[in-house]
Amino acid sequence: MGADDYILTRRDGTGAARKAGGSLGEHMAAETSPRWDRRMRQRLAHGEEAALGELYDRLASTVHSLAHRVLEDEGAADEVTREVFAHVWQHPEEFGPGRGTLRSLLAALASDCAVRRLREGGAASEGRVRRAATAARADFIVTSMPVPLRAALDSAYHQRRTYRQTARDLNVTEDEARRRLRLGLQLLSSAGGGPGTAP
Repeated sequence: MGADDYILTRRDGTGAARKAGGSLGEHMAAETSPRWDRRMRQRLAHGEEAALGELYDRLASTVHSLAHRVLEDEGAADEVTREVFAHVWQHPEEFGPGRGTLRSLLAALASDCAVRRLREGGAASEGRVRRAATAARADFIVTSMPVPLRAALDSAYHQRRTYRQTARDLNVTEDEARRRLRLGLQLLSSAGGGPGTAP
């Protein structure tokens, strides 16, 4: 069974890939541990189809959300999602432990594929491609940042909580909540780099 065939069987009854919304909290649901990452890499390297299914179940919503953010098209985002997981299946050696978490590697691959597809489509202006690339970099940064920073940003910006409320929600001091928000915003500000800046 090929990766595309296997991935298609992992979809829901409507034929659409399972997706999560765009909030940071929803992306955190797919959090993975270093132990899970290590074991998943071993299973993929051994060609275990069940590992691909588990990886898809865990991270497809993140990959799809990143692709959709760039492409603004469900069908194209579904295609990028299939492309990303097919690439993982065909080239597991590219996802070695020294290169980052599986989550961040798949996010980077999804962003790159989506921006490339947008650029190759020819219908998008260069300005739209730049905006999409910046959005992809921002999504990649958020997806890759540590859970405490993502949780603080989610609380403050998506749930519109003050830093004091964020501190209570996260059970941390107000100073720690401000520190997490400041660091998260500093990381996000790097997404606005010039054209060609890698995610």
